[in-house]
Amino acid sequence: MWTFANSDLKYRLTLRISAVSALCFAAISAVVLYDIDRSVRTELGDIADITARTLQLQLSKTHWVNNPPSTFPDLDSIAAPVMRPGLCIAYRAGNGQMVQQFCGGAQTAADPPRAFAVLHRTIFDPGQETARPVLSRDRRVGEAVAWIDPSIVTAEAWRDLSRLLPVLAGALVLLCLLTYAALARALRPTQLIRAGIERIAAGDLTARLPPFDLAELSAIRDAFNRLAENLAASIAERNELTRRLIALQDDERRHLARELHDEFGQSLAAIRALASAAGQSAAQTCPELRSECDSIARTATDMMTTLRGALFRLRPPDIDELGLAASLEGLVAGWSRRQCGRTRFEISVSRAVDSLPSTIGLNLYRIAQEALTNAARHADAKRVLLQLILQGPGDAAATIELIVEDDGRATDQPGKPGMGLLGMRERVTALGGQLNLESRPGGGTRLLAIIPFAARSLPFQRAAAECAA
Repeated sequence: MWTFANSDLKYRLTLRISAVSALCFAAISAVVLYDIDRSVRTELGDIADITARTLQLQLSKTHWVNNPPSTFPDLDSIAAPVMRPGLCIAYRAGNGQMVQQFCGGAQTAADPPRAFAVLHRTIFDPGQETARPVLSRDRRVGEAVAWIDPSIVTAEAWRDLSRLLPVLAGALVLLCLLTYAALARALRPTQLIRAGIERIAAGDLTARLPPFDLAELSAIRDAFNRLAENLAASIAERNELTRRLIALQDDERRHLARELHDEFGQSLAAIRALASAAGQSAAQTCPELRSECDSIARTATDMMTTLRGALFRLRPPDIDELGLAASLEGLVAGWSRRQCGRTRFEISVSRAVDSLPSTIGLNLYRIAQEALTNAARHADAKRVLLQLILQGPGDAAATIELIVEDDGRATDQPGKPGMGLLGMRERVTALGGQLNLESRPGGGTRLLAIIPFAARSLPFQRAAAECAA
């Protein structure tokens, strides 16, 4: 019916109620006009009846009296008591000729609006006459006719209606004001509902709605609170599962690194030793095989170097012994060596981070490791900066901010589960934090991980201990 983009609900409902009320008031006005027209027609019918009976009485007297005066029809005696402005009474003979007619004075009321006059005359036909038969000895000899000037009927109808219109207009305005006030009071709880939804959307799963008086709003409140509780429980279960999976993943990495070091590493060392021994023997017996033996030894050496890098990524340095700050500095230094000056890696870490629990430190190291890997391999950056800031250290609730930013091209490529951006997001979510990755206007990418420390560290330690056991 009406559509207003982003309009207030109270305003919409008030408009609809006002429109319905206006239609009702229009119907009241129509009823008033109909009642006025019916009253006029009833009045004309009564006047026509009186006129017809009076004329019949005059005819009867002419038969009772010898040589009666020829005064029929005499409308003077009838017109005096019933006459009003615009009223006309007349006697029409049987041949249709109007024998006598009397009309009242001119109109004294103000002229109505032209639109109202046209509408009133179209609907009610106020100039229609009312006729009653005049009988003499049970024989119709003519008829008494009464009518009112249509302009006078229309003017009187407008006068009566104009007295009602201000009352209806005032009632409509008052109704709109009261309706808007009542709706504003009734819909006030919707502001609380909206605030609760916004808190849920922002990640605050502790948001709950208070009780409401209306049954409909109470049903919404119950559904909202159940949804918030279920969502909080689901996210808590998901975070717990993620923590366990990450702990199992780290344990599996340590196991894989140990197997590679003990088995594959020793095999490569043996191959290199055998190649060296074979080369010394070939130098004496078959010199042409010396180059092949040296090639095997170099290949084994290169494989051992690659293996050391893989072992370093699978099993980071002992953070408990070196500290998180020194481990991150070693990580950055390693990338600087491998890039050979193509990319400059910088680091800014507070020494206070060394007081973090080992599980928190390990996850921060993994997140930084993956972020630096993405920046070095995909961003084609000239400069990469790693920052680790501990906000509000101490017994109170604190937050850890891990920032990795570069000046290369923006990259946002999700990796496999446990790797890339998805892996970093899982680790941050498991710690109860938030991860944001945004492209800077001047070029480059900025990764920001914010992790609450005091509230989340102990549950993660328990989960890691359970998984390790």
